[in-house]
Amino acid sequence: MSAAIVDTPLDWDDLVHTWRELDVPEGWRPEVTIEGIRMSPPPGGQHNLIAGWVHRQLLPGTPAGSEVFQTLGISVPVVGGIYVPDLCVVPRAHVPEGAESVRSEHVLLAVEITSAGNANHDRSRKKWAYAHGGIERYLLIDPHDPDGAAVTLFSEPGDGAYRRACRIPFGEKITLGSPFGLVLDTAEF
Repeated sequence: MSAAIVDTPLDWDDLVHTWRELDVPEGWRPEVTIEGIRMSPPPGGQHNLIAGWVHRQLLPGTPAGSEVFQTLGISVPVVGGIYVPDLCVVPRAHVPEGAESVRSEHVLLAVEITSAGNANHDRSRKKWAYAHGGIERYLLIDPHDPDGAAVTLFSEPGDGAYRRACRIPFGEKITLGSPFGLVLDTAEF
């Protein structure tokens, strides 16, 4: 899947307003990045199967008062972006009503599943933005990793970077750590 970049001279408030008001085809995901507004088409079947498997596995370990969301907008004002991860876990109390995005500091886990056209964006730009935004855990599921399909859990954000990374090949298990207390099995990937 590839995404189109739309260059824009708008400031942050204008971009947020534009993001909220966009009328996009069903399934498309608009994101605001430093480059402008990025539109991603609906993901394919394998991508959706992985998202479903991860969603089901997250449910038993999701902290009380939190939910697993697919395609919830996350604002990262410090980098001027609004991103839409494939899955994220957020306390219900921090989910805004209406079309507002949730602030990044309230996100317990962001999950991205790469597609051929967006793999580099997920590996670099989103990792950078999520670390700057203070998202405690970023799970990158990368079937397109040049070193072999892998899952990487980034944690301990600080100074705009993640200080820890745990990478496993598809087929192994990865521990998500507190507050989840669960092990994600990637055998189905």
